[in-house]
Amino acid sequence: MRRRGSYWEKQAMKYLRRQGLKLICRNYLCPLGEVDLIMRHHDTLVFVEVRFRAASGWVSAAESVTLAKQRKVIRAAAHYLQRHQRYANMPCRFDVLAISQSAAGTDKPAFDWIPAAFDASFYD
Repeated sequence: MRRRGSYWEKQAMKYLRRQGLKLICRNYLCPLGEVDLIMRHHDTLVFVEVRFRAASGWVSAAESVTLAKQRKVIRAAAHYLQRHQRYANMPCRFDVLAISQSAAGTDKPAFDWIPAAFDASFYD
């Protein structure tokens, strides 16, 4: 399962690089949670949650990013910012990159990039 997740995170990273984002960190893990990708888009630090779902799932990849998951990503992002002060004053946003694949598995995966998918101010 972890190997498949790593594969899709690499595909997500490649996709976002083609969109002009620059990778800063992959799989930032701390006691409060994990951020799949930390990237820079122009002058903004972007924390990206990557989700993959096959067509047979009950919910879409984007819908699977629950409020609980959002909280964990936000907490991990805050942890990252506390430890990497050079980014502390940069604008930040939380994106979701949802990847879906057909049930047959023969079609190319579809990438649905949702910039500013959720907001940390909701949890203040």
